[in-house]
Amino acid sequence: MKKGTIDIPLFNLYLCVNSAVFIGVQVTMPLYESTFITRQDLSRQDISKLTESMSALVSQGGGKVVKDEYWGLRNLAYKINKSRKGHYIMLAIDAPAPAVKEMERNLSHNEDVIRQLTIRVDALEEGPSAMMQQPRAREEGTAEDELPTASTEDKIN
Repeated sequence: MKKGTIDIPLFNLYLCVNSAVFIGVQVTMPLYESTFITRQDLSRQDISKLTESMSALVSQGGGKVVKDEYWGLRNLAYKINKSRKGHYIMLAIDAPAPAVKEMERNLSHNEDVIRQLTIRVDALEEGPSAMMQQPRAREEGTAEDELPTASTEDKIN
């Protein structure tokens, strides 16, 4: 053995890295954002149950759902499975990959879910997402032209 080297069997090194005890280095789990669209005829209570079941799956896999947001009933760009609208839900997840894969598998087998997309992110957003911050004027039936504006007389004075 050379001076200044450490003779660690490969198996022991593997165990140290996987248990996150390797010389004070903290191994963090990857971060994900998962968005899925459900059928429009579901009630808000059914959507809550679905969200809770997906959160439970992630928790069983050793992760946690940091944030879940309900974006509301929104128009789809095109018909999907004869639906023109859908309920949008976003989950911010801090979990290992197998837990996320299991959640994706369950979402793909669920009849109520029309579409789903999960992406890996470097950091999760603090506070509400961009979808929660934007005004909902178009979907509430108010056109942007009809929003109150200052008249020309008010601008002159």
